[in-house]
Amino acid sequence: MRFDFILVLGRNVECDKALARNNQTPQPIKFNSNPHRPPSLSLSLSVRSYPLLSNSMGRKTKIKDLLMGAIKDKASQSKAAILSTINTAASSTPQSLHLALLRATTHDPFSPPPAKHLAALLSFGHSSRATASAAIEALMDRLQTTQNSSVALKCLIAVHHIVKYGSFILQDQLSVFPSTGGRNYLKLSNFRDNSSPISWDLSSWVRWYGQYIENLIITSRFLGFFLGSNSCLAERDRQEERISAHMNSDLVRETESLVSLMEEICRRPDFSSLNGNRLVGEILGLVGQDQIAAMNEVSVRVKEFDERLSCMSFGDSVELLSTLKRSEDCKERLLTVSSAVKSDLVERFWELMREMKGRVKKEKEKVGGKLVVMAVRRDSVGESARFDDRVLRSYDSVRFSSGRLKIVEL
Repeated sequence: MRFDFILVLGRNVECDKALARNNQTPQPIKFNSNPHRPPSLSLSLSVRSYPLLSNSMGRKTKIKDLLMGAIKDKASQSKAAILSTINTAASSTPQSLHLALLRATTHDPFSPPPAKHLAALLSFGHSSRATASAAIEALMDRLQTTQNSSVALKCLIAVHHIVKYGSFILQDQLSVFPSTGGRNYLKLSNFRDNSSPISWDLSSWVRWYGQYIENLIITSRFLGFFLGSNSCLAERDRQEERISAHMNSDLVRETESLVSLMEEICRRPDFSSLNGNRLVGEILGLVGQDQIAAMNEVSVRVKEFDERLSCMSFGDSVELLSTLKRSEDCKERLLTVSSAVKSDLVERFWELMREMKGRVKKEKEKVGGKLVVMAVRRDSVGESARFDDRVLRSYDSVRFSSGRLKIVEL
């Protein structure tokens, strides 16, 4: 049976602008399909060679590269759409998942994933756990197998959206992928895409953004919830109670992890050559929101340390002082990379850091503490306790002092 297959190529705004600046008109693209096979499976194409054009970043790129990316997107999406149409099962079929993933992670190096396509991808987290697991596996497989920087960045943006807006089941599957965890499990530290100048520039963003997402997930595991997510907002109502139940060592570890995340933000690549790129702008916006959330979490913990200073061990005091110093060391860089963050919020945060650093210096020479006997109800532990095993037994003895707890001297 012979299929008549028509591939409709969408207009690329950046290509049109570049052509107009150079007084050129788009050239025809010829498609020759094999009549003996379904065209969705066998498609040969011929794209005329275009001259090098200056893009909006002042760099040289080929219109051919942009067209090839658009052609790949249209061809793969058309194939997935045909397979999804043939399969009349529910929208959670593998074909529908594949189509949603392709639409959210196109080869366009200038535009972020459309909100509706990201929402479609996240909707697979509202079904069964098996479907959510398949969605995470498909997303990670595309991220780790692609050699295109634009696709990789959009996959990372999708992961970031799962962290911030995903359902509990979807976030849970992300938190356990892979089971080994660890650093560089996204396998992007050596990512290189030299297919075009802009792809090369975006490659550094893939490496940094991948490392940032890894740190974000690791920090979230320490906290017990995803930083900056809807569940994080829900935790605020009982934040004081939850944090006051932590041991000093846990609070220091959480604070250190949050500061490490802020340090990773400081390592953001230079984007002077990508100024105006909306794909990069989307990443900066998401990271900026995380920075605000991280500052809020650090502030809450620093205020709790203020209640405990007189009863902190020498080791915890030294570790806390080191963490506060590290946060101050990245102050100037954070102000540079996150100019969109409200200045009054930033000033209050750094003032709190300076004050706390001075108090810790005064107290760190005082060694000693008191033994606090705490009663922690098991039913007060939230759903996010799955991240680690630091839930206390009802009779655990903890060496720290909080102004909101009754102290029993032994």
